[in-house]
Amino acid sequence: MRGIIISLFFLLVTGISLAAQNSRLAQKYFRDGEFEKAAFLYEELFEKNPANIFFFQRHIECLFNLEDYDKAEKEIKKQLRRDDQNINLYVLYGQLLERQFKEEEADAQFEKAIEELPKDRYAVIRLANEFSKLTKYDLAIKTYERGTKLLKDDQIFAYYLGDLYRRKGDVPKMIEYYLNSIEANPRRLESLKAMFQRYLLPEDYRELQKQLYARIQDDRQSIYYPDLLTWVFIQQKDYRSALRQVRALDRRLNENGNRIFELAEIAANDKAYDAAIEAYEFIVENKGRASTYYLEAKKQALLCRRQKLVDGYDYTREDLAKLEALYESFLEEFGRSKITAGIILELAKLEAFYLNDLDKATDLLTEMIKFPSVDPRIQAQGKLNLADYYLMQGERWEATLLYSQVDKDFKEDLLGNEARYRNAKLSYYMGDFEWAQSQFDILKASTSKLIANDALDLSVFIMDNLGLDTTEVALRMYSQADLLVFQNRFDEAFVKIDSLIDLFPEHSLKDDILYLKAQIYKKKRDYEEAAVNLEEIVENHKEEIRADNALYELAEIYEIHLGDKEKAQSLYETLFIDFSSSTFAVEARKKYRILRGDNIQ
Repeated sequence: MRGIIISLFFLLVTGISLAAQNSRLAQKYFRDGEFEKAAFLYEELFEKNPANIFFFQRHIECLFNLEDYDKAEKEIKKQLRRDDQNINLYVLYGQLLERQFKEEEADAQFEKAIEELPKDRYAVIRLANEFSKLTKYDLAIKTYERGTKLLKDDQIFAYYLGDLYRRKGDVPKMIEYYLNSIEANPRRLESLKAMFQRYLLPEDYRELQKQLYARIQDDRQSIYYPDLLTWVFIQQKDYRSALRQVRALDRRLNENGNRIFELAEIAANDKAYDAAIEAYEFIVENKGRASTYYLEAKKQALLCRRQKLVDGYDYTREDLAKLEALYESFLEEFGRSKITAGIILELAKLEAFYLNDLDKATDLLTEMIKFPSVDPRIQAQGKLNLADYYLMQGERWEATLLYSQVDKDFKEDLLGNEARYRNAKLSYYMGDFEWAQSQFDILKASTSKLIANDALDLSVFIMDNLGLDTTEVALRMYSQADLLVFQNRFDEAFVKIDSLIDLFPEHSLKDDILYLKAQIYKKKRDYEEAAVNLEEIVENHKEEIRADNALYELAEIYEIHLGDKEKAQSLYETLFIDFSSSTFAVEARKKYRILRGDNIQ
């Protein structure tokens, strides 16, 4: 008895193995277009496995490809007699009739499949998928509509219908059914946002907005429709309208301001500073100290006010004084401690670079870096900035000491790389070119792209100019002028530059001198003179190392400060075409497309 069981087991295993082998072979024949061989194997496989409808369908497909329509019809009719509940067979029969150009008869079979639908959700989906595979989207839609009636559930197939209308290009219907699907499953909201972002054109958002307004009017208790409407406003960069929605949701749900804070962050990252400030200040004024977002909202509102002035390059002394007063008021409210160390860092930068009060900036940071338990990274950044301010005041040794401390404390960190770079640049300012270049060569491998690029530029710059002028006099004069610019001593810098030009009128530093003068004029906010110097580099020094930098900065000046978008667009295009290997090429292409009016996500 045991022997019989073992024998039967081996026969079963052998049979399964042989069937799998034949299935793979049939698939290979089908894929290679050898339909006669594939048809024979699939027919044999189906006879041995009558429950596997896939083998039957593949057999019929082979007959279609062989144009053996008579046999295909016989086989389909025979299978219908065996399994009249399988409504997908009517679709197969309809395909056969279509191949014979019997359109009306084919349509009748497709309609019969829909009419014979059972009250079974999965049967509806299977039939609709069959029609979708044949790109018969109207029939697939009709299938789901029939299924909706049979199952008496208006939302059950809403998502599938939305998908079909998307494929048809019917945007209003697509939006309608996708929105219906949220009612069936609110957890689908985030995936629908991704879907809308992928498929909606800018003008389609107006249709989505219109339908959302109508639904909000009909269902004022809904949360997901206002949430989605907020998202629509964000896509359109209409942050003020988005703020109205999140404030209403915040009030209705009695939240602590988290939605408003998130929106403020999005607006701030998009440089929509007015909307971000309004959102942050709403939290401060309406949520008060009880909100966990109160302190951070105050901090971020200050940062946005500062960035608004700095990014816009359009500020007066009075504007800066008002901003300074807001920083001082913040510190009076929260005190000077590790909690407010980041704000002190920002205030010091405001004092040093905009209000030109280096003494106050150094006093602020000297105090801050000594706070007990201050965040080590904020402390390190404070030391780096303090070193810069010392350098601007001519205190070289104090500066290098602080740079070295940060380098030692953050050896394998980007902060350490930044400290090393600034220390190397200090040596360059002081004329110690060989040591500076050796450090720049090491920093070319920095994981920070910005540090690596700057280090590479300075390394090549020193190497080029040392090789041509072994006395180092011209390069030393240039680095001294560069230091004066860093120290905001512009008149003295111009004097040094003029002396350099007088002594070395034909030196290869010509393009670098023009570039340095452009940086002075930019700091002085004299953008027309900055443009004149940058244009001379672009026109007469195209092969020099400063050419791509000059082209990018010139394009930015025309775009932001001189209001000539067309000129800026042309310059960006020149940059990414003529300087395709430049580190600015990718950003230049992006800005070119934005100016051209492309929709950039």
